[in-house]
Amino acid sequence: MNATRERVGEFCERFGLHVPILLAPMAGACPASLSIAVAEAGGMGACGALLMKPNEILAWVDEFRSASKGVFQLNLWIPDPPPERDQERERLVRNFLSKWGPPVPEEAGDATPLDFTAQCHAFLDAKPPVVSSVMGLYPREFVKRLKQHGIAWFANVSTVAEAVEAEGAGADVVVVQGMEAGGHRGCFRADQAERTQVGLVALVPAVVDAVHIPVVATGGIADERGVAAAFMLGASAAQVGTGFLRCPEAKLNPAWAQALAKAAPEDTVVSRVFSGRTGRSLFTDYVRAATAPGAPAPAPYPVQRGMTAKMRAEAQKSSDVQRMQAWAGQSARLATDDPAGKVVRRLWDGAQALLGSLP
Repeated sequence: MNATRERVGEFCERFGLHVPILLAPMAGACPASLSIAVAEAGGMGACGALLMKPNEILAWVDEFRSASKGVFQLNLWIPDPPPERDQERERLVRNFLSKWGPPVPEEAGDATPLDFTAQCHAFLDAKPPVVSSVMGLYPREFVKRLKQHGIAWFANVSTVAEAVEAEGAGADVVVVQGMEAGGHRGCFRADQAERTQVGLVALVPAVVDAVHIPVVATGGIADERGVAAAFMLGASAAQVGTGFLRCPEAKLNPAWAQALAKAAPEDTVVSRVFSGRTGRSLFTDYVRAATAPGAPAPAPYPVQRGMTAKMRAEAQKSSDVQRMQAWAGQSARLATDDPAGKVVRRLWDGAQALLGSLP
């Protein structure tokens, strides 16, 4: 147990944490209020900046820093290659979606991601303690700029091979995402995301044995038992996403939050029907229909995301969880509606008690 305490203690000291609990950077579900609460409890806040323009990124950072001197990470997706378009497939998807929401205009699939380079520049301007990546690795020149600014790079990985590649590219930490995680799977290659699904219990020790940098465990961790298990498997910290979504500071749609409270592990499913990228959500009526035999195959990211945009927006407005992009990890039912700071303390205090009781 001394080795575990030393490993966790070194991680906290290096990154300015009092508690080895990280908030997962969930795009669209990481208001500054949630990160402030986590950071004030001693953990690490997070901003999933995929959907944010540079001025919005800087505004988020300003809001965080106005209320906390704690630690946070800013996260971006590494862009995919341009998608291969199939007009007939898109027509079938549009027709299918019209049964679940407003008519989908033909140009909806033309939606493109925000300017990645401009977002990276905003990260450098913001000078966060930590920048993280998902869906791949940052370009070499940007990594060099991060190092020059004294910014640590946490690389999200989902296989041993990705972890080794990330370490070789200069990552300071690898965040190991098990298949239990809610939201998008952070695979480097979109076409491998469904085949290479590895559970956290198998993945963490395999990565720990393969790299020489700290490992953070994430995916399916939502209570003190999961945190303690992560440390026993060799992780230096635990990252939690779904486990914070029901906290009042998350400001989640109440219908989504209530559905999480009732979700068993088997009530979630991995699919590509919201964005074209593989992700784990609640198994809602829309997901069930969109994954049923005979349903049109989803278009690639970000085409599918553009075509589902109106349905998703209408579902949020009407609080209709059956059509909502309701991401959920397999431990969703363990999430509570307690304040985020209380959740952080329970996760860490409970994990320490469990680890201390071991012979």
